[in-house]
Amino acid sequence: MAKTGASGTRQPEPGCGMSAALRDWIDRFLEDMRVERQLSAHTLNNYRLHLTELGDLSHQLGLAHWSELKAPLVRGLVVRLHRGGKLSARSIATKMSSLRSFCDYLVRQQELKANPARGVVTPKQGRPLPKNLDVDQVYQLLNITDEGDPLAIRDRAMMELFYSAGLRLAELVALNVADLGRDDRQLRVLGKGNKERIVPFGRMALEWLNKWLAVRPLFAVADEPALFLSKQKRRISTRSVQLRLEQWGIKQDLAPHVNPHKLRHSFATHLLESSADLRAVQELLGHANLATTQIYTHLDFQRLADVYDQSHPRAKKRHKAD
Repeated sequence: MAKTGASGTRQPEPGCGMSAALRDWIDRFLEDMRVERQLSAHTLNNYRLHLTELGDLSHQLGLAHWSELKAPLVRGLVVRLHRGGKLSARSIATKMSSLRSFCDYLVRQQELKANPARGVVTPKQGRPLPKNLDVDQVYQLLNITDEGDPLAIRDRAMMELFYSAGLRLAELVALNVADLGRDDRQLRVLGKGNKERIVPFGRMALEWLNKWLAVRPLFAVADEPALFLSKQKRRISTRSVQLRLEQWGIKQDLAPHVNPHKLRHSFATHLLESSADLRAVQELLGHANLATTQIYTHLDFQRLADVYDQSHPRAKKRHKAD
């Protein structure tokens, strides 16, 4: 099946240029990931897209069977992706990470003797720092006082919980009423890889959660477990949460674009600025690797560097009169 491009020409579907032998191993790998690792449909689809593109390119470079894949051809894939100019260094690294996982699977299945993607260098990528709101901007965003609107109450409860507990978007959407411990202000969260963690949340979040739970029956059908519900009386979707936060950012006159992950970043940054306890923040965020959490120390250092540049006598620019 082919698609029609902007020029009116017929464009081949991804995977059409790949041999059946190459495609078959990708299908086996995805099924293994679905069953053994229980990855989400979204993650599996990303793997499929990356590996299909790489399979097409490999076929163009003369590969007929994955057993023939060698490091020089993998380097050729990186060159092809980089020369196209359409992909960032991060996108190329993501695709090569998918290929490394796939090749590890081929090694386990004895289709490959060794992983040829290991050690292949990808274009150097900058390390973008996560963007966050400062404390005043968070207070401005959360200054929602319309308690006559149940949806406004729900939205403030969601945002308070995002900022108070440092949740990921998927974690908040997946919350059930039973996960909420109001007596001890603790929350049971199911994070990445189905790893469960217990996180505390603040008094302001509890106050607005109580207000939401008081009006939640307006949206809940019998035996509905979800904590946050939509007007359609079902668990709120990730897209709906994103749109509502974006709308509140505009309504509250905030210049920075507001999204759920920005509130998570704000939680981590503000907590580190106050406590400097990296390991505690790692646990609260549900990071498996401390290196993932350490990026927030760079944010804190940037703030300190700015203060230094503005305040220290030997850092200030000298005036001409001096």
